Amino acid sequence: MSPASFALDESSLTHAYAEVEPGVKLHYVEAGHGPLVVLLHGFPELWYAWRKQIGALVAAGFRVVVPDQRGYNLSDKPEDVRAYGMKRLVDDIAALVRDRGEERAFVVGHDWGAGVAWAFAMRHPGMLRKLAILNGPHPERMISGLRSFEQLAKSWYMFFFQVPLLPEAVLRLDDYAIMRKSFEGAANAEAFTRDDIARYVTAWRQPRAVEGGVAWYRAMFRPGTAVPITKVEAPVLVLWGEQDPHLGRELATPKADLVPNAKVVFVPEATHWIQHEAPAKVNDELVAFFSEG
Repeated sequence: MSPASFALDESSLTHAYAEVEPGVKLHYVEAGHGPLVVLLHGFPELWYAWRKQIGALVAAGFRVVVPDQRGYNLSDKPEDVRAYGMKRLVDDIAALVRDRGEERAFVVGHDWGAGVAWAFAMRHPGMLRKLAILNGPHPERMISGLRSFEQLAKSWYMFFFQVPLLPEAVLRLDDYAIMRKSFEGAANAEAFTRDDIARYVTAWRQPRAVEGGVAWYRAMFRPGTAVPITKVEAPVLVLWGEQDPHLGRELATPKADLVPNAKVVFVPEATHWIQHEAPAKVNDELVAFFSEG
């Protein structure tokens, strides 16, 4: 399919804000009618990361809500690093679902958004219909993976981000060159257009947006902020771009005793940016998974 096949009709979107805890509001976009699907972006993205999925899900009969997660783009950006702990991030999504008048949702996450999605399934299992994960390891797999030198080397940036002040300065150099370059490793030239990159740069220029994104990495090492790992009973679909330079293929499949109802689909031609590079495959898999049963 041509890139135009996945063009987003932005006139169909409603932009709004939800107060997810006292003093913290999330910006989100919404479209469609039907069962609720929440799409969660990762680093260093924003709601626009799902531009190629929103229309397909709406056309399939779903109501789609896509937030800028805490610390990103137009959402609030608390200064306290502990405000970005996983418990708070997960509770943001629970509050957003309730704000939209729902008690349950299909949840999709990519990268850090996948981390929030996994934790949502553990902390709020009664609110989850089904879970879809794109290139984001189950936390048990990530913890065990970091014991290998190969994965540790791939995840070097997680530890660099623990340094005060310097990461933010480096990320801002030459108009966010490092973050722009991260998209250049996509599997095909159509994954990110110049206009797409311009949308990202505009988001990164928001006050404290870089600090907000980096704070997620810093908070993961703060005691008392993690969500305990428990069994996920809900049906789970994992879509994994095999060419991911940051996350090894061995991290894709969760342990069966922790996630007994998981299906893993590998996409050989995709990298970490799977929903940008293989939107037809991702959309077909999501619609089929959410529609069955």
